[in-house]
Amino acid sequence: MSRTSPPRSPRSVQGRTQLRRVAKAPPAAPRLLLLNKPFDVLTQFNDADGRATLKDFVSVPGVYPAGRLDRDSEGLLLLTNDGQLQARIADPKHKLAKTYWVQVEGDVSAEQLQRLREGVELNDGMTLPAEARALDEPQLWPRTPPVRFRKSVPTSWLELVIREGRNRQVRRMTAAVGLPTLRLVRVRIGSWSLDGLQPGEWREVAAQL
Repeated sequence: MSRTSPPRSPRSVQGRTQLRRVAKAPPAAPRLLLLNKPFDVLTQFNDADGRATLKDFVSVPGVYPAGRLDRDSEGLLLLTNDGQLQARIADPKHKLAKTYWVQVEGDVSAEQLQRLREGVELNDGMTLPAEARALDEPQLWPRTPPVRFRKSVPTSWLELVIREGRNRQVRRMTAAVGLPTLRLVRVRIGSWSLDGLQPGEWREVAAQL
């Protein structure tokens, strides 16, 4: 009775391409950048229409925004190359507190602040309760272009802390209580803050919550 020879390894067969193990590159070390996004800059790295993007300020390869900040809003934006960290920062289910300084038309009343604290009805449902307080005019960089004011209408500042991420939520919340937003600056996300960054400047911090 003949015996069947075991198949030979491709490495032992002459004249054929040998199988080789390709070493995988080690994963990049997690990085987290804090950027002060200027007004009129898109929260993306490319734009077919030639508008200003993050590429004009951040040259670090492989990072992408953890969450968004509207083109007409300013302030803190986080960028990372770590998918898990990005999800934990951006996913509303984690309810990471985001703090905004908001310049609005009109004088802010105690009743309006209370409505913001209790939650307001928007076209996509009731918002979660927020932290809201009147704010003395903060020392901020001048916006370019400047905010357009109406001489006959006073303006005020308030601080608003929310734990959701709806589209243009802060602007819609202030409008719902009769306080149209003129300028919107995000100053803090969780434990991260601007800490003196000027528009377009960024710094790197430990990549962890």
